[in-house]
Amino acid sequence: MAALIGLIALALLFDFTNGFHDSANAIATVVATHVLRPRVAVAWAAFFNFAALLIVGTAVANTVGQTVKTQYFGLPVVFAALLGAVVWNYISWWLALPTSSSHALVGALVGAGLARGGLHAIHGASVQKTALFIIISPVAGLLFGGAVMLVLRLLLRRAEVVRTERRFRYAQLFSSAAVSLAHGGNNAQKTMGVVAGLLVATGHLTQTGDKLPIPLWVELAAYAAIALGTVSGGWRIIRTMGTRITQLRPVSGFAAETGAAVALFGSTYLGAPVSTTHTVAGAIAGAGSQNRASTVNWSIFGRVAVAWLVTMPVAAALAALAYWGATLPPDPYNIILMALVLAVLGGLLVIALRRAPSAEDIEQETDRDHEVPLRAGSGSLTGTARVPLTSPQPDPDRVRAVAKEIDQPL
Repeated sequence: MAALIGLIALALLFDFTNGFHDSANAIATVVATHVLRPRVAVAWAAFFNFAALLIVGTAVANTVGQTVKTQYFGLPVVFAALLGAVVWNYISWWLALPTSSSHALVGALVGAGLARGGLHAIHGASVQKTALFIIISPVAGLLFGGAVMLVLRLLLRRAEVVRTERRFRYAQLFSSAAVSLAHGGNNAQKTMGVVAGLLVATGHLTQTGDKLPIPLWVELAAYAAIALGTVSGGWRIIRTMGTRITQLRPVSGFAAETGAAVALFGSTYLGAPVSTTHTVAGAIAGAGSQNRASTVNWSIFGRVAVAWLVTMPVAAALAALAYWGATLPPDPYNIILMALVLAVLGGLLVIALRRAPSAEDIEQETDRDHEVPLRAGSGSLTGTARVPLTSPQPDPDRVRAVAKEIDQPL
């Protein structure tokens, strides 16, 4: 029983690192566009992460929880899978790579399952659905984000700059809330699936039919853990997502968030454990690609895409190593070995957190990115580039003065 409680705690720790690692997904754009200050933004995202409990079902949890067949889904497999996923989250966070915690977990489950029972231990349909959405999620985000941006460009071609800018700053509050709802709804379910699958495998829950039973306390714990992780803030990845793929203003930030939210809610409805990171990054690139006033840094996007491709195999390899280490005879030595691994990881995490950029660092960086925040002419609504003045023109000095005022966080 103590081992079961310890593994549930480890699963919730993974959920916490998921929120910490993926908090950039929901708030990078509102931070980059100065709609909210970084610490306010993470609190905003965390609230809606937890609120997803009230509107989202458990289809994703069912997919993830059945990645490894029940007869192989024992304590060593779950321990190894969670350890592999947490290690990969740490590595990618340290490298400031916005990779997928979802795919890390599924890849780690596959690696641990293969180490336990070979191909017979893996439920192929669950893995195929996850693998398919590695391609679908960023493409869907890119297409939806680009489409929303294209429509807004057409609608705003004659817009009055300052008034429209102010309105879209408020609109971004709603679009970022939608992404946070989708993030919490899709990602918390992965931990729910692991915990429920473990309870079924150990005889503490009875499964009838194809769906896993998800107790209310498991749902509450999973949503609380991811919300707490989000509110702690993953500032290193927020920098990559918010400022290095493309430059954003509230209009393009709204387009990216809206496109990502549509893709994420659709994936959650289909029960696919989709990557929020992939979808949001694709939507940011899509919005930037339809934005004549800014450009997409495709080299950064390509670096992120490579990290996406290696997430599942690397997490699988880490989990397989963890499984073999945890099951090596004799028992006292493998327990000591795994305890040492966890202690080293804990120490590295403490060191990394002390050296990580803070909310204040990110705020200063976005301040520098907005030294010339707005120019006269509706084209500047969609990016931070210095676009030519168009005719007819409002008074440029007046526009700059008001723009400086509205560029302050809400």
